[in-house]
Amino acid sequence: MANSEIKRNILVVDDEAQITRVLKTSLSSQGYAIRTAADGEEALQVIQNWSPDLIITDLRMPNMDGLDLCREVRKQSRVPIIVLSVKGEETIKVQALDAGADDYVTKPFSMNELTARIRAALRRANLPEEPQASAIEMGDFRIDVPARTVLVRAREIHLTPKEFDLLVYLARHAGKVLTHRTLLAAVWGPNSIEQPEYLRVFVGQLRKKLEADDSPKYIITEPWVGYRFEPGD
Repeated sequence: MANSEIKRNILVVDDEAQITRVLKTSLSSQGYAIRTAADGEEALQVIQNWSPDLIITDLRMPNMDGLDLCREVRKQSRVPIIVLSVKGEETIKVQALDAGADDYVTKPFSMNELTARIRAALRRANLPEEPQASAIEMGDFRIDVPARTVLVRAREIHLTPKEFDLLVYLARHAGKVLTHRTLLAAVWGPNSIEQPEYLRVFVGQLRKKLEADDSPKYIITEPWVGYRFEPGD
C-alpha cells in the first residue's frame, strides 16, 4: 500500500474522462483513495465534504480552470497540489506555481514519474515546519543558519550574504519547484521580481561553489519556470 499503513486521499481534477479514469485505476491499485472532478468548481464541492491529502489538477478546464482552483484552495489549505500541463504552457504553469501549486508534470507523462512526484509531495507535507533560526541538515548539506556557515559533504563552502540567503530559501523548500518570481521576491524583495538577471547570476555563482562538476546535481533548472533544490543522498 502507498505511504506505509496510511491510506492517503488524492483528488484528481481533469475534464478529460480518459485521464481521470486512468489515474483513478492506477493510483487506486497503489493504495490511494481517489475521488475525481471535471473542473475546479466540482473539485471545491468535493473538498467541502472530503479532505484530500493531495490534489492533482489539469490547468485548462471549463467553468473554473486549474489556476483559479489553486488560488481558491490556497485561501483555506496547504494541501499539496500537482498541476498537469502540456508542453508549451510555460506561462500558465508559472502562474499556477506562483498561485500555490507545489509541482507540475508535463503531458504526456509516465505513471512512474507522477507517482514519484506524489510521494515526494506527501513527504514534504508531513515534515514539520523548519524553525527559521536553526541548522538545516539534509542529504549532502549542513547549513547553520545563525552562524551562516555551509558544509557540503563536510567541506566548508564560503558564500556571500545573498548566496547564503538564496541557498537557505532553496533548502527550506527542497524538492519543490520554485519560480523565478518566487525566488526573487523571497531573496531580493517584491520590487525585484522583474529582474531575473539577479537570479541567473547568483544561481550560477552558487553552482560553481557547490557542484563538483559542470553537471548540476543540487540546483536543477526547470526550463522557463524556475529551479528545484535536491540536497543529494
